[in-house]
Amino acid sequence: MDRLQKAIAALHEADADMGKRRGKSHIHPLARLVVCMAFLAVTVSFSAYDLSGLFAMSLYLMITGIWEEIPVRKMLSGLRYLYGGIVVLGAFNLFYDRDVIFNLGGFPVTGGEISAISLICKGIFTLSAVSMLLYLIGLNGLCRALRTLGIPGGAVTVLLLTWRYLIVLLKEVSRMWQAYTLRAPGQRGIRMEAWGSFAGLLLLRSMDRAAEVYHSMLLRGYDGEFAFDTQEQAYRGRSVFYTACWLGGLVFLRVVPVFRLAGGLFLG
Repeated sequence: MDRLQKAIAALHEADADMGKRRGKSHIHPLARLVVCMAFLAVTVSFSAYDLSGLFAMSLYLMITGIWEEIPVRKMLSGLRYLYGGIVVLGAFNLFYDRDVIFNLGGFPVTGGEISAISLICKGIFTLSAVSMLLYLIGLNGLCRALRTLGIPGGAVTVLLLTWRYLIVLLKEVSRMWQAYTLRAPGQRGIRMEAWGSFAGLLLLRSMDRAAEVYHSMLLRGYDGEFAFDTQEQAYRGRSVFYTACWLGGLVFLRVVPVFRLAGGLFLG
């Protein structure tokens, strides 16, 4: 019960945080989506042993976090379990490549260690970039950007409603759990014999609630399309400038080994 309430509260908080900066930066969601997709493509394009080039991609995250005033500590705390999973998955690469590439201070460094660090950094960078994107434009902005790209309206609606009414589903589970505990006081968990009926009842209640939601949407004039914000359209020039600058910067970071050149200058 406590876990369900905590999950519902966390979803409410995440939904409130998403899109906070969308109305302040005057950048169209499509521009931010294009830049984020370009960042993901450039990040994963680095080889498993090119750490200096990969680390340079952190400049995008740092500049975006500082310029847009993103609460990085809060974001890292909310994604700590996903970050932990990335670290665990990347660590498995240590066992596949045991060839020594070079010695660092008398300690051998294997290809598996370098590739593991590379995979972990790629996972952390991509997850952080997507999280920043959602914080900046929100799920509504993401759906508008996808619709602008020509994604079918039905698919965009499914994406939006899946997140929007996940809280509703958890609340239904919470009500059913309360009803079950009142009928079985002192029992820990749900008996195995009741799993099927519990899941079936949850499905039926979810279908009824989905029908109510859909009818409410129709009564409010929903026709399968999203209404775009005219104010966001008015800042098209700023959005184009933002996209061009970042695309050029990402290409520069991909082609020019910034960190390697900087290290060479400091080390002589």
